[in-house]
Formats: sequence, structure tokens, C-alpha cells
Amino acid sequence: MLDTAERWRYMPGLEQVSRGACLTFDDGPDPDGTPLVLDALDAAGVRSTFFVVGEQLMRHHAIAREVAARGHELALHGFEHAHHEDMPGRMARDDVARAVGTFEAAVGRKPRWFRPPYGRFSEHSYEACADLGLQPAYWSSWGLDWEDISAERIVDLVASDLAEGAIVVLHDSVRYGHRPSVEPTAKSVGPIAARAAEAGLELGTLSEMAGGGP
Repeated sequence: MLDTAERWRYMPGLEQVSRGACLTFDDGPDPDGTPLVLDALDAAGVRSTFFVVGEQLMRHHAIAREVAARGHELALHGFEHAHHEDMPGRMARDDVARAVGTFEAAVGRKPRWFRPPYGRFSEHSYEACADLGLQPAYWSSWGLDWEDISAERIVDLVASDLAEGAIVVLHDSVRYGHRPSVEPTAKSVGPIAARAAEAGLELGTLSEMAGGGP
């Protein structure tokens, strides 16, 4: 079986943006976590991209609309947050298609970006993205914040790879992770933004920093 790096070479997607850097948040919208992250982003004056899960979006579409209303970008992270490589081909394709349909119904437009759950497409879900006009997106830096670690540790991990072009993956929900609260992630946003400013890095949404569309 291919490891993640090999799989990304075989099924390429966006791993770096063309200018500045981007904070991205996976696994929402979540009524317990997303508002905390939104408030932290507002306080830091940063716009970000939220990769939403279809099953969460169905339950909490009002939160997703609040994300967009605050100036952030919405993108897709699958429907069930399942391992695509473990799914039969048709199920993997259906997961992508169902996620797109849910997104369009809740948000009123088609998404641009798709990040597969766990960062791993199957051949079938990758082909589905191409057929549906979605652009695959990965990351270059993470905060390991699906684990129960401190805000300080999240900041240190992100800062170690925070450079021009960085795409940072964080999480605004605990639903698919191993921790009790999103609070450490929310607390890390301000210090990460400060580290970016010290490095002269502008932070923005994935589309803003990658270019080629709104």
C-alpha cells in the first residue's frame, strides 16, 4: 500500500499556495468548536478556509453560513469522514458526490476545493473530484491538534513549518479526533497569526493565497 507521500505524488493536489500562507480547519461545522475558532480568527484579523464534512453540514448548516458571513471560505472534506481507500469504488465516488450535493443545498453554490478525510484519496474518489470539477487540496504543516495537546504545542508544531506557501491544517471539531475540546486550537490561532506576522507572511483563504478564482 502506498504511504501518504507516495499517494500524494500519484494523486497530486495543492500542497502549497503561491503567496503568503493559509490556515485551514477540518471536520466542522461544529456547534461546540467552530464558534470558538471563528471568534479567535476575528480577534486575530485572519480569514481562513473551513473544510466541512457533509454529515456535519446537514446538521449545522447555519454555522456554515456564519463561517461564510464572517468572510471565510467553505470547502469540502467528504460526506462521512471515512477512509476512501477502504471503500468500494462506487461508495467512494458516492461519498464525494453526496458531499457536493449537500454543500450546494446548504451553501447555495458549488465548492472549489476538496480535501479527502485523513488526506488520502482512493483512485475512485480522486476521479470523482475531477469529474465534478473539484480541486484536490492537501497541506504542508499541521498542529497535531486532533490529539489532546496544549495550545503551546500546537503553535510550536505549526511554526516549525510556517513559511511562504504554507497550508496549515487544524481542526474545529473533536468529533473525529481524540481530544475533549477545541479550545487549545482556538487558543493557538492568535499566536500562530503573530508568528506569521513576525515572518512577514500574509494569511488568507486558500483561494486568496492560491489564486485562480474567488
